[in-house]
Amino acid sequence: MNSQINTETPNAVINMQGITKQFGGVVALNNVDLTAYAGEVLAIVGDNGAGKSTLIKILTGVYQPTNGHIELDGQRFSMANHSDAIAAGVDAVYQNLAIADHLTPAQNLFLGGELTKSFMGFTILDNKKMKAAATKILEERLGVRLKSMDVLTESLSGGQRQAVAIARAVRHENLRVLVMDEPTAALGPQETARTLQLIKALRDQGLTVIVISHSLDDVFEISDRIHVQRRGQCVGVVKTSDTNNEEVLSMIVGASTTSEEI
Repeated sequence: MNSQINTETPNAVINMQGITKQFGGVVALNNVDLTAYAGEVLAIVGDNGAGKSTLIKILTGVYQPTNGHIELDGQRFSMANHSDAIAAGVDAVYQNLAIADHLTPAQNLFLGGELTKSFMGFTILDNKKMKAAATKILEERLGVRLKSMDVLTESLSGGQRQAVAIARAVRHENLRVLVMDEPTAALGPQETARTLQLIKALRDQGLTVIVISHSLDDVFEISDRIHVQRRGQCVGVVKTSDTNNEEVLSMIVGASTTSEEI
């Protein structure tokens, strides 16, 4: 676990206060608070329907809250869409990864923000520059070296595709917060271990990493704190090193509630 988190900081990187979200007559979130600090992995756990995905979609600008507000570095900010979140330094890697299989890893990294050059008066893609930049991001930020950067992404393993999706987010220099939705879903044991190492590496680089996961084994492997959702509410926030699998599971199913301000 990361022992360098300064949870005495007055203003956390992310502070969600009183977040409520209604879809018609359905209350998906009810007065939820969430705080996340630089250089930590905050895990969000809970059963299906607990409000986990809705909460992170609000954080990443996909949804707007019915009530409540979000603070970034102690200052209120709002987002009309996901692009606003990226501009503010908040991005996400969702479970489906949104990877274009027919493109190379480098083309995926720069999808929507391609690097170009001028040739005989025309603007064309600078594939060589994108390939070099993608290789550098994968190796220096994530410690990942692909055998070839010229293959189509569909030929990569699940873990390699996950690395490409993460690299696409971290290539933005202003990235402060990375949200990951079920990052090890459908991965085998070895690739799960590699993905967890990538998450730790990002945490150690000072990023705020927020992970949604159904795997408590993964949560206890990588997280510093655990935020537990149940039926649209936060029923507790615990320091990972101070709890155990059974206690967190009991909070998820409603056998007990624990709330610790840390």
